[in-house]
Amino acid sequence: MIDLHSHFLPGVDDGAPDLATALEMARMAVADGVTIQACTPHILPGLYHNTGPEIRLATRTLQRHLDDADIPLTLVAGADVHIAPDLVEGLRSGRVLSIADTRYVLVEPPHHVAPLRLVDSFFSLLLAGYVPILTHPERLSWIASHYASIEKLFQSGVLMQLTAGALLGGFGRAPRYWAERMLDEGRAHILASDAHGVGRRRPNLGAGFEAAAQRVGEEEASALVLGRPRMILANEPPSRLPAPSRATVTAANANARSMRNNGGGNGHQVETDHGDGDGWRDFLGRMRAIFR
Repeated sequence: MIDLHSHFLPGVDDGAPDLATALEMARMAVADGVTIQACTPHILPGLYHNTGPEIRLATRTLQRHLDDADIPLTLVAGADVHIAPDLVEGLRSGRVLSIADTRYVLVEPPHHVAPLRLVDSFFSLLLAGYVPILTHPERLSWIASHYASIEKLFQSGVLMQLTAGALLGGFGRAPRYWAERMLDEGRAHILASDAHGVGRRRPNLGAGFEAAAQRVGEEEASALVLGRPRMILANEPPSRLPAPSRATVTAANANARSMRNNGGGNGHQVETDHGDGDGWRDFLGRMRAIFR
């Protein structure tokens, strides 16, 4: 498997606090079946001031430690990038990293408050030639009231990355509901660990794969953890990535029952679209043409 989102690098953010923890996380990932691990620390102005050159150096240093310890895990550099007005400029300058220097970049919106210009922020990346990957949308506290925006981003070419722990229930009922719903609807492209340590948020992509396979089948589950991640690392154009498959009828029915029982996952009414009109369809056509 290939894990495209993690916080293995020691002492640079809220992930591994030291080298010993990073090495143990690597051992756990290998035991779980991961062969390639993206090191994607936060880049968050005002809190985590990581830069591209610093992340590259930290990744190379950790790789040497893994090699010395005979841990068979290949690392690639990237970042978990928070939305900022100068994000495109940062990517072009190298101050902000995409995944393994590809066109694909992990983007994390604010967790508790939906940005006023959420859709515009992602569109600016698409227009600049990057392919944003929205990280763990299922864990956003505002997903129920803004799910139509998530759907618009999906339709426009933004990739969606779910967290293995959310699918396993490790973040509570609402994130699990939304993770399952997005899988069921065929709106998830990637499953990643987002591992931060060796405790509750440990590497667990293998268990996530098994949970996904129960809903969408092993072929699609494999695409979530290997097929699409491998194509992303090869910098394949997004038009070549296989479209996500929907859940089986049994899984979809189970999720529908969960929605009725849980009120859309967190007790809020789910926002729906009411006809985007020809202008929106024309925009999508132009966006798709860019990436053909």
